[in-house]
Amino acid sequence: MDERTGLATLARALQAGNVEVIATQGTRDALSREGVPTRPAEDLTGIGAWFGGRIKTLHPGLLGGILAPRTPEGDAELARRDLLRIDLVAVNFYPFARRLAQAPQADDLEEFVDVGGVSLARAAAKNHAAVAVLTSPDQYPLVVEELTREGGYLSAATRLALAVAAFERTAAYDATISRGIARAATSSSVFPDAVEFRREALQLRYGENPHQPAAVFQLDGPAAPSMSAAPLELLKGDALSFTNLLDLETALAVVSEFATPTAAIVKHATPVGVASADTVGEAMARAVATDPIARYGGVLAVNRPLRADDPVALHGVFVDLLGAPAVDLAARTALDRRAKLKLVRVDPYALDRPQWEAHSALGRLLLQHVDRRQLAPSDYRCVTRATATASEASSMEFAWRVVRHAKSNAVVLAQGSETVGIGSGQPTRVKAVELALEVAGERAKGSVLASDAFFPFADGVEAAGKAGVRVIIQPGGSVRDEEVLAAAERYGIAMYCTGWRVFRH
Repeated sequence: MDERTGLATLARALQAGNVEVIATQGTRDALSREGVPTRPAEDLTGIGAWFGGRIKTLHPGLLGGILAPRTPEGDAELARRDLLRIDLVAVNFYPFARRLAQAPQADDLEEFVDVGGVSLARAAAKNHAAVAVLTSPDQYPLVVEELTREGGYLSAATRLALAVAAFERTAAYDATISRGIARAATSSSVFPDAVEFRREALQLRYGENPHQPAAVFQLDGPAAPSMSAAPLELLKGDALSFTNLLDLETALAVVSEFATPTAAIVKHATPVGVASADTVGEAMARAVATDPIARYGGVLAVNRPLRADDPVALHGVFVDLLGAPAVDLAARTALDRRAKLKLVRVDPYALDRPQWEAHSALGRLLLQHVDRRQLAPSDYRCVTRATATASEASSMEFAWRVVRHAKSNAVVLAQGSETVGIGSGQPTRVKAVELALEVAGERAKGSVLASDAFFPFADGVEAAGKAGVRVIIQPGGSVRDEEVLAAAERYGIAMYCTGWRVFRH
């Protein structure tokens, strides 16, 4: 998550409560771009930035206002020293872990060690009886909600919880630095010897089922930037469940594959409809048209802001959750009429940042590199006499981008830049083909088929050929490739092999 995510919203909420916001220069600049005025910290310290910015906040002008006891004696000393009382501190530390992940042996690692920010956080946490301390953007929405509800006050319990989180954060930050600098001198391993997790403020309704209480954790320490959480904001609707997160992640991963307006609807963490078009509204309409049955209650994501006319595409379609990078006022007004809809603001391209993804099995955690290998024309070869037309080749690449996000065994049928049938999560490949063909119906004729792994038998190709599929793209590599190829030739199918699979379990 970006260090300044949600900061403008927090600052505006504080100012709405008649709170003066003071910031250092970098933060002031960022808030100014968001139209939020602030007072320079230099007004309180009188020193500006020394030594290239190494010293900005290590000054009694700030620390005194944070640490002063809230007693008559403390107030008197604040007045005598002409200091302002500071009641809330929001600070994010220099991204040491991110720099470590980017360049483990970098000569400038020490320049990413935060001193002033950590000192402010520890000072505020020490004086939590009177001061609130925020050390993560995840905390901002809950604090804003309480401040609004309680007329500008935070409870002692909230301040204590924030202080505990701050001490945990500073302890983890220090541990990251000590291990990171030591490792930088001795190791260049891609994966760390140990990983840490910290609890996130995001509250879920439940885990996979309503009877399973759940908590959300983020990777912490030096490895954190390699699996950074995508920032998201729930604009309306009930709290999310973990299944919502799983479906939303898949939908966002699909739409982030494309530069043109694209929509993807997902059910049970696998796509059931994907389309690219000239507008978001058209893409949404085509995506939900793929499978009118499976789409019910699904999660829909788009890669462009939602505008006034876009929600019309969902008329008569029940969507549980809708995610978009932005929602304009007219679209929001239309969507507010859907009482049960959860609306989330989230940027699908934020998923491009994480390098790793995690899975667990038998008490073990797998960390692996996110599959971002792109299909280039040199990556696949035609193995049949028939070849794809230019438009079919384009559709073939579209289908391959989608099938990599469907649950294996997975098969995607596409016409142009939209899916017409998806079969996924099947124990056999022929069942995946048959399911995709069943969904597509007459639309299977002339379509392009993408398979996430090779055909172990010719039966799947034969089923596709009988339905009128024109082109197949698949990894190849089966011991029965000759039989599979022969079936493609019998039905006049143009078959292309990539040489690599895209399983997703």
